[in-house]
Amino acid sequence: MTKGDLLVERGANRLQQLSRQAAAKGGLAAKLADDLAEDAVFLRKLKPSLIKARVKGQAPIEQEPDGRPEAPTSPQIVAPRPPKKTKGGRQGTGPNPFLVLGVALAAGIVLAKVIDWRGHAHPRD
Repeated sequence: MTKGDLLVERGANRLQQLSRQAAAKGGLAAKLADDLAEDAVFLRKLKPSLIKARVKGQAPIEQEPDGRPEAPTSPQIVAPRPPKKTKGGRQGTGPNPFLVLGVALAAGIVLAKVIDWRGHAHPRD
């Protein structure tokens, strides 16, 4: 075992220990115990030596199913999606964000000038 494998195994053991402790406590912690146990199993699959073997094709990529349902491997959409409507030849919708920023800046400057001008009309001296 490499040093990385030992670190991963130590982390998985710690997660498994936390899972047992949470299950013994009961309440909300018991609900999290199953998730911690699954995380420990998943973490063991992330050992660097196993990843290296999978990349080289020396270890099986897919593991035996646990009896739990798994997510589908491909999209389940049968009909193709309609293409997005483009606005002005662009994929995005709405105005250009730089244009909005420029208009907001110009409006802010004009508003500041108007407020300053009205302040001179009614001095408090």
